[in-house]
Amino acid sequence: MKADFFKYQAQTTPHPLAMTISHAEGSYIYDTNNKAYLDFVAGVSACGLGHRHPKILNAVKNQLDRYLHVMVYGEYIQEPAVELAKLLASHLPKHLEKTYLTNSGTEAIEGALKLARRVTGRSQIVAANHAYHGNTMGAMSVMGYEDRKRVFRPLIPDVAFIDFNHFDDLKTITTKTAAVILETIQGGAGFIEPKEGYLESVRKRCTEVGALLILDEIQPGFGRTGKLFGFEHYNCEPDILVTGKGLGGGMPIGAFTSSAHYMDQLQDQPKLGHITTFGGHPVIAAAALATVKEITESQLMTQVIEKEQLIRKHLQHPLITEIRGRGLMLAAFTNSPDLTNEVILTCQDEGLILFWLLFEPRAIRITPPLTISNEEIIKGCQIITRVLDSVSA
Repeated sequence: MKADFFKYQAQTTPHPLAMTISHAEGSYIYDTNNKAYLDFVAGVSACGLGHRHPKILNAVKNQLDRYLHVMVYGEYIQEPAVELAKLLASHLPKHLEKTYLTNSGTEAIEGALKLARRVTGRSQIVAANHAYHGNTMGAMSVMGYEDRKRVFRPLIPDVAFIDFNHFDDLKTITTKTAAVILETIQGGAGFIEPKEGYLESVRKRCTEVGALLILDEIQPGFGRTGKLFGFEHYNCEPDILVTGKGLGGGMPIGAFTSSAHYMDQLQDQPKLGHITTFGGHPVIAAAALATVKEITESQLMTQVIEKEQLIRKHLQHPLITEIRGRGLMLAAFTNSPDLTNEVILTCQDEGLILFWLLFEPRAIRITPPLTISNEEIIKGCQIITRVLDSVSA
């Protein structure tokens, strides 16, 4: 299997972890030797309800018995997609009322960028340095990390960059700006939260000049920060909301949501302004619907903050310089990339899955399922501190 993996499947890095997976359940992933690995990553924040949550499985199985793909997005009325969009609207500010379902977060970013240009008639997009919004050409164009995109240029034109949390940079947003796109919490840069009043100031500036505000909630969305959406912490409502990852409960999905007035402009002039074959796939939508219901109807979001405090309490070590983030979107920092690499790789040998962040090599990603138990959190933290003890010995 490993030989075939390297021979036939395209790789994303020269040195993938290459664990051969047998099955997964709850907070654990098992390899083909039946070794259990406690999952502190949750598929990079995608499996918010853990692995094979029974309500998601039941929703998928029930939909499999009804129908799979029947038509391109938006033509037929398919209950799972309609109910999902309706449920999202019920938990969002009133103006965020219509949702376009896509196959991934990066595809949703593409749709949001197109929508902003269509609505405003402007071309300029303002994005943040060290931002990550996906890897398609449009999403890469608003990625604030030149080393990752230089070899793929030319990208889409008329993109300006500002520094996240720098209030003085907001003057870059002008009447030529179609949209400002920001991660509510910068992910790849190191789980950097907005300073007090920053997102409010961005919101105010966008309103002043007639630009739209796009908030990328692909990572913080769906309970990971202790609220359903990260922006709820910061007194700032977007014009376009982009979601993904945790929405699908382990299934591939993305979405962008805006007002009916804006979204309806993708219908005409030109018609088919944004199209997808498999977006809103009924099986995926059924899984997402079950996921959002479970997160919003249970006590999981209340428990997220308690679990954050438990991690911070038990993950104290002289080699951990700080822990950034909010809720179960956390990054533990060491003082060197080499030490971070050693901790992540050694912890996997010890039965704990950790991972990296894209642009911050000192950070250890800690984004477990929202369903992780207190006992599992303590167990994982003990593995990390034990590994750090062995490194410093």
